[in-house]
Amino acid sequence: MMKPKKPFFSIIVPSCNRPEQLRECLESFCRLDYPRERFEVIVIDDGSRKPLNQVVKRFQNQLDTTLVRQENAGPAAARNTGASHARGEFLAFTDDDCTSASDWLRTLADRFDTPDHIVGGRTVNALHNNTYSATTLIIREAVYSYYNADNRQGPFVASNNMALSAGLFNMSGGFDTNFRTSEDREFCDRWLLHGYGIIYAPEAVVFHAHPLTFRSFCKLYFNYGRGAFRYHQIRARRKSGKKRSAVNFHLCLPWLLKRPMSLLPLGHIPIVIMLLMVWEVANTAGFFYEKHIASAKTHGDSND
Repeated sequence: MMKPKKPFFSIIVPSCNRPEQLRECLESFCRLDYPRERFEVIVIDDGSRKPLNQVVKRFQNQLDTTLVRQENAGPAAARNTGASHARGEFLAFTDDDCTSASDWLRTLADRFDTPDHIVGGRTVNALHNNTYSATTLIIREAVYSYYNADNRQGPFVASNNMALSAGLFNMSGGFDTNFRTSEDREFCDRWLLHGYGIIYAPEAVVFHAHPLTFRSFCKLYFNYGRGAFRYHQIRARRKSGKKRSAVNFHLCLPWLLKRPMSLLPLGHIPIVIMLLMVWEVANTAGFFYEKHIASAKTHGDSND
């Protein structure tokens, strides 16, 4: 009796001005423990200053690759562009600063016994000497511990390690291109409204190598705060959730952070504690900055 074929994946990678990171990302796909004829790679050059043709070209004899270039429109639009060129039964989204574990696609495929679910994997920090980058993954782990406590009934997984049915992605309308951050939170919320589910599969791992400085760390979470306001605004309009869960998450933070903090070298703990406070301040500042802009726009429109 013949074994059923593995599902065909379209791996979608948006990229902008990070040729070296993209090269490492594509190299990791060459090491995937998955039939080479059962996946393709679609790279979306989202308006890079220097086109990415040469980076992608070097992998064309090893991978089924497609490069699509567009004017810079942000990661949500880039992912939608990738999906529009996909031939796969399933889409697997990741980012150009991520490298995949060799069993990444195989472990994702094993979870698609329920094809009407998003499957999201775990993200591991690849830059152990960058405390800012390590802190972002500590925050991610706390978020997942709280929201995905039940792995088969989660409300959210991040778009740098997410796989789902191509047909259902298109039926759901793709990512909202008005978002530059938090587009994955909005998409997951809309996905659940359609009656589909979300599974968290921590065994499906990608390694994230996003070097940060104090300035870029603050900017990152300020922008996340801005996206969070727009996300909650949309949820309020469609009555798909309340802010109470977000408040409870912050109240539970000391307990959620206990395990990831315990794994840090002792000398890093004071710095990480300081950065966690900076995260809260930057995130809150971005939230209220976006709220102020929205309020000013509403008042401006009403005075026209």
